[in-house]
Formats: sequence, structure tokens, C-alpha cells
Amino acid sequence: MTTLASTSHCSWHLDRRLPLAFVAGFLGVLLFHQPMLGVLHALGLTALAPYPMVATVPFGVPRVLSLAFWGGVWAIPLALLLRCVRARTTYWLTALLLGAIGPSLVNWLVVLPLKGAPVGGGWHPSGILTALIINGAWGLGTAFLLRWTSRRVVRTDQPIGP
Repeated sequence: MTTLASTSHCSWHLDRRLPLAFVAGFLGVLLFHQPMLGVLHALGLTALAPYPMVATVPFGVPRVLSLAFWGGVWAIPLALLLRCVRARTTYWLTALLLGAIGPSLVNWLVVLPLKGAPVGGGWHPSGILTALIINGAWGLGTAFLLRWTSRRVVRTDQPIGP
């Protein structure tokens, strides 16, 4: 079992890959979170439709772009944590659980009350399940993009050439 404290490959310092993490999280919303919401909507399991273009307050940004921005922000701690995980199963399980639980809890306990909605959105089972599923899809999708980009990005600290 891999522990966070005992891994030499685990570093918590900021580096040049964090902008890539932001991009992965931003795209994770557009490519995984919103399509999963579309599937749930098509199955009649939620009234929420994917890719909402309604303007957000106070800046008037389309809601889907706001969601993508916050997906990018959430991807930074996800990427930092996933750097410490080497086992394949643990990597994907961490991405799923952090993706599903972290953003959902912050939305239920902070964002909704700040917007005047009840804590947890009223704790309706369908709303809880929808949030966990779409945010879990975001976590897995973002982890996939993080892994995919980490294998393709040329490290700038290494010389180029033979």
C-alpha cells in the first residue's frame, strides 16, 4: 500500500504542470461532466440539461463556462494528490472519490447557501445522486486527461536532442 508521506515521487511544491491540471479540469467539465449530465437528463433522471448557457451573477458568464472554470480550479488539488498515487486502482479510485465528494460537498454546504438555496439543495436523493455521478465523472475524466497529458508533455528541464 502506498502512503502519501512515504513516497519520494510525491512533492507538493507548485510547478509548471499545474496550468495543465487547470486545463484538464476545465476540459473535464466539457468532455465528461456535462455529457454525463446529458445521459442522466436523457434517461429522465434529472431535469437539469447539459451545457447551460444561462448567465451567471455577477459577471454574466455562461454557466457551463463557470462550471468549467471551477473544474479547472478543483483539478489543481486533484492533480497534486494524484501525483502521490502510483497504484493504478488507487489512482482511479482517488480520482472518482475526490471528484464526486469534494465539489459536491462544497456546493451543498457553501455555494447553495450563499445563493440563498437550502443547504444540500434540500437533500433530495435524486439531486444528491446526480451531483455525485456527474462530479465523479469529472474526477475520472480529469484524471484520464492528467495521465494522458503527463505522458505527452516534453519536460522543459531536460535537454532537447540526442
